[in-house]
This record gives sequence, structure tokens and C-alpha cells, in this order.
Amino acid sequence: MKSSINMNDWINKLDKSVMLKIVDRVKETSNVDTFYFDYRLNSRPGQFVMLWLPEINEKPFSIAYDTGEGFGLSIAKVGAFTEELFQKKKGERVGIRGPYGRPFWKEKDAKNVVMVGGGYGVAPLATLAEELAKEGVKVHFISGARSQDLLLFNERLKKLKVELYTTTNDGSYGTKGVVTDPLREILRQEKIDLVYCCGKEQMEKAVFDLCEEAKVNAQVSVERYMKCGIGVCGACSVDGTGAPTCQKGPVIESATLRKITEFGKYHRGGSGKKEYFK
Repeated sequence: MKSSINMNDWINKLDKSVMLKIVDRVKETSNVDTFYFDYRLNSRPGQFVMLWLPEINEKPFSIAYDTGEGFGLSIAKVGAFTEELFQKKKGERVGIRGPYGRPFWKEKDAKNVVMVGGGYGVAPLATLAEELAKEGVKVHFISGARSQDLLLFNERLKKLKVELYTTTNDGSYGTKGVVTDPLREILRQEKIDLVYCCGKEQMEKAVFDLCEEAKVNAQVSVERYMKCGIGVCGACSVDGTGAPTCQKGPVIESATLRKITEFGKYHRGGSGKKEYFK
């Protein structure tokens, strides 16, 4: 039987990259720059875009700013792709498609929340904090990094109407320790309705475990290797549910996290091979 689906029509319906000019670039930390674009993205906190460097590759990045008229991506220089990206100057263009994915969301009865951001995982949470604080939600914001030079958006967070807790592993700024230290105390002392989290997965798993002990729901941004961003290729599907995180995530709530058997243990690289967290 001849298929009624015209593959060319189907392919043409897929999102295509828009070539956008870098209108500004700001150094945030020793390894993070924010790239700004004048474009109405209409994203929500926690969503991501696919950034394309022609003849190089395409990678997903979370959105750090979205004013409605423009947006910014705070990107860490951590590999070959970002090495190439960091060669781009103001006025040059890159390809952008999106936004994609499930964002963080406000739960109806959540009046007292905690946000836990590690390193550049602070980026999507900062925008969320700005929104919730304006709506009268009490926000405890925990920002952590290995050292002071890696703390992202420190000044931006100080200007927000939130209770800010800052930790560094080496004690060079704020409290010496890790983000779970203040979280443990907050959960012990107050009735917390919801915990939002973004950062390295080992940290996210530690935060999730504390939330489970305290019987507090969590929303966690789970990073996986994403190739298409639209749920077609299956590269970012997780063991336990089989769901692609580009569509059913990256933000995932506690009830689903309990079903993801690889969470906090391993992820898959570009070849699909398991890579265990150390």
C-alpha cells in the first residue's frame, strides 16, 4: 500500500534554524559568557534552544534571559563545540531553533519554595525566581559553585526579593560547603511546598533524596544528550520510562523521577553508550 504521507512535506514542517546575530556578549564567570539575541523567543524558564554552528554541530542550551523582545544564553566553555562558539564575536550569526521542552511551572498551592542551582544551573532558575517573587511566592535561593569565580549571576540574585544562600566548595565566598547543606536546614526548619533544582546530576540526585526524605515535591531539570530536540531521534530517552527528555523534560517532577532508573547513576553519550557518573 502506498503511504499517504509525503516525506518532503513532513520534513518541511520540522522547525528550522533562524540565523540570528549576536547583539551582545557578556562575561559572567571565568568560564561562562552570555550571548544575547534580539528575537521574540517566547520561552518559559527551564526550556532550551538548539544552537547551530554551520559545518560544526548543533547543541542544546538552556535560556537564561527572555525579555519578550530578546533572549540570552549563558554558556559554559566546556568542550569542542563551545570552544568554537566562543570564537564568535558580537555581530556574527549562529542558528537558533526552539524553544523546546517542558519548563518549570508554578504549582497552585506553592507559597514557600526553594531553588537550588549549581554552577551554570543557576541560569534558568534566576528567571523563574524573578517571576515567582513578583507573584508573592517566598523564594529561598541556594546558589553553589566550586569557587567564587564560578558563581553565576551573584549580583543579579542579590537584587531579587529572595532569601539568598551562597555556598562554595573551597569557602572563597559565602558558606564553605555544598548546596545540600542549607537545603537540609531549610527543609528541617520550614514547611516547604516545592523544590526546584538545576545543576550537575550528582547534585540533583542528592537534592532529590533530601526532598524524598522530607516528603516535598521537586522539579528537576535533567540534562541528556539531545540531537533533534523534537522527540524524533530517541537519543535523550531515559531508562525506566523510555520518554525523550527533550519533550517530556527537561524539567521532571518527583513522581516521574522515581521511575527513571538511570537518574543519578548514568547517562548516554552521543554513541548511546552508558557513561556512569563519578
